[in-house]
Amino acid sequence: MNFVTVLFYILAIVLVVAAARVVTARSPVTAVLHLILTFFTASMLWMLLGAEFLSLLLVIVYVGAVLVMFLFVVMMLDIRMEDLRAGFKAYLPLGLVIAAIMVLEMAFVLGTTWSAAGPQAARPDDYNNTLALGEAMYTDYIFAVQVGGVILLVGMVAAIALTLRKRTDVKRTDPSKQVRVRAKDRVRMANIQVPKDSGPAGQSAQGEAK
Repeated sequence: MNFVTVLFYILAIVLVVAAARVVTARSPVTAVLHLILTFFTASMLWMLLGAEFLSLLLVIVYVGAVLVMFLFVVMMLDIRMEDLRAGFKAYLPLGLVIAAIMVLEMAFVLGTTWSAAGPQAARPDDYNNTLALGEAMYTDYIFAVQVGGVILLVGMVAAIALTLRKRTDVKRTDPSKQVRVRAKDRVRMANIQVPKDSGPAGQSAQGEAK
């Protein structure tokens, strides 16, 4: 047993324990932190398998952006666990059925892969999986990549459109009007004649004179 095999088993144990803590943790913040550890450990396993590009992509996109955003959202929402557990028993049978179906599907796929897997394909010493992945994406699967980009763009526009609200109680600044403004439109000099016998000072002066 070499060092790579020992490291694989260590990372696999950490991955399983962290994934279990995501489900069993009482605090949502603790669950998100264990989910970050799960993704990071999975990326290390991908690194051991030679998929460096996918490993770094998992760390940068999911761990560095998505899960950090989830963590801040969960911390700011102040979720009450009592409200989340209110209907736990009602949805438990359906959840167990769905979990069993997912386990059977994964077992079928992994069993088929292990039983029908042949020897590893021969690769040259200067093989670059990032280059091979890029060539496959933008040559053989260019249409699928473009469709995925359009779907993501539509989702982003739909999210903005759904959350956009036209508010009337907010003052908005028009830069074009500010640029075209003239001094005489903003400032007006007025010469106001104030009578000497009006006002508190004039009345007090008249009272003294009497």
